[in-house]
Amino acid sequence: MAAASRRWPLWLMVASASLIVFFGMGTRNTFGLFLDPISESMTWGREIFSMTLALQNIMWGVTQPFAGAIADRYGAGKVMALGGVLYAVGILAISFSGVPIAMHLAGGVLIGVAQGLASMNIGMAVVARSTPTHRRTLVMAIVTMGGSAGQMVLSPLAQSFIEGYGWVTALVIISIMVLMIVPLAVPLSGRPLATVGSTQTFGAALREARRHRGYILLIAGFFVCGFHVTFIGNHLPAYIRDLGLDPGLGAVALMVIGFFNIFGTLTAGLLGDRFSKKYMLSVIYFARSGAILFLLYAPPTELTILIFSAMIGLLWLSTVPLTTSLVGQIFGAQYIGMLAGIVFFSHQVGAFLGVWMGGLLFDIYGSYDIVWWLSIGLGVLAAVVHFPIDERPVTRTAEA
Repeated sequence: MAAASRRWPLWLMVASASLIVFFGMGTRNTFGLFLDPISESMTWGREIFSMTLALQNIMWGVTQPFAGAIADRYGAGKVMALGGVLYAVGILAISFSGVPIAMHLAGGVLIGVAQGLASMNIGMAVVARSTPTHRRTLVMAIVTMGGSAGQMVLSPLAQSFIEGYGWVTALVIISIMVLMIVPLAVPLSGRPLATVGSTQTFGAALREARRHRGYILLIAGFFVCGFHVTFIGNHLPAYIRDLGLDPGLGAVALMVIGFFNIFGTLTAGLLGDRFSKKYMLSVIYFARSGAILFLLYAPPTELTILIFSAMIGLLWLSTVPLTTSLVGQIFGAQYIGMLAGIVFFSHQVGAFLGVWMGGLLFDIYGSYDIVWWLSIGLGVLAAVVHFPIDERPVTRTAEA
């Protein structure tokens, strides 16, 4: 298999992709800190900004397969650089959005498209094509860890901006930081080379995946991952405040999640190149349900929040390199950006429902309890659906 363009060394491509994910995913994971300030400032319920974040996630999901397909064919650098520009513009536009429709268009549609263009999946796909198969999951984990590091660093930074300057100025500062994605995309600008011995087309790749039961099950399982991380990431700070705890603990909790996810994701990458990825995914989803049970039944204290954050952090993005690498393992790396993008679309449908239902059901019932219990049930379901997946490469890939 030929790799992506060799104009740039692999270590630099991995570093660039990781830093893009640092700013992109790290910034995304700060939006939950703005839920209460924006909702209170605009005299909205939590459902309005929750809908903005929900639209953001679904637009990211809709954009992802197309962005992945373009990057697979023409190279990732320009795609991700454009995403960085739109991301910064969208964040800046939020600060000037005084009505719900403007907020939805800026924070939901525009930022969602930008996240699809400058996504973690595209970064993982471009480095995967330059990485030997037996190290591919580990390299994907390293790129994914950029998001964990970004969450750990940018969450308390965003909270300090909000407290020191207000949420409007905080967004302006963050929009400037996000522009770093543009120069970081340069080492990923090489055009991918064709896979040696393969004449498969986009359409043939899609038909092959559609007929594979394991691919459908991966799509179903990743829906749950999206539901979990967006509900928890965007509503945990508000949930902490509802418990009567220090509001600043929300930023600390997100930071702890990011810190522990560095270890969780790295462990998943190391083990994923040695052991069954589908069974590891089942364990992760079961463990997430257990962590949420702990949160609901443990005393509502600062220690409980920190323990839960550490537990869920170990499991946070560790599903991503395993799922994406499993797509490449089954179908090969040629169209991994597109095929993983479709799986990721399911993730974002779950993300849409997780963040929106969190706000909607809270406004109706004054509590997040229903969504917490739904998260537990979905975690168990996701653990079960991964068991029947056939991890073997498809016949065409094996022969090639």
